[in-house]
Amino acid sequence: MLDALMAHFSRLERILRRRGRSREDAEDLIQETFLRVKQYLDKGNEIREPEAFIVSTALNLSRDAHRREHRHLYSHKALEQIDVIDSRPSPEDMVEAAEHAARVRRALGTAGPRARDLFLLHRLHGMSYVQIAEYAGLSVSAVEKYIARAAAALTEEFLEP
Repeated sequence: MLDALMAHFSRLERILRRRGRSREDAEDLIQETFLRVKQYLDKGNEIREPEAFIVSTALNLSRDAHRREHRHLYSHKALEQIDVIDSRPSPEDMVEAAEHAARVRRALGTAGPRARDLFLLHRLHGMSYVQIAEYAGLSVSAVEKYIARAAAALTEEFLEP
């Protein structure tokens, strides 16, 4: 019977490797499989389908090992006892953010559409002044002036009492 087991060694290794096991882990699991099968046979049991029995034993051992390796991911507490952290913003934070966004829109609106657009290209999209100048067909100096105008409008909006 052990000769039949050895004949399935490479197939078992391929199966276990396809399921994410390293070569060393697969060999350890196969060795454990052989020990389990030998213990089963030593008790006087008979195996009718050796290949299916061996593969099932190896896969079961692999699942058990996976569970042991990832035991820390599971909680044995009742659902009511688990502390759930809600990372969503509070309604107050959402209202405050909406008000802040409205103030930014208002301030950038007073700077003019071109200053607003160039400022957003720089701050939101991370474009450099040179890239913006090439994109908009302006000089770098003109881009600097438009962005300065938008920054001044924002400063004025947020520094007012």
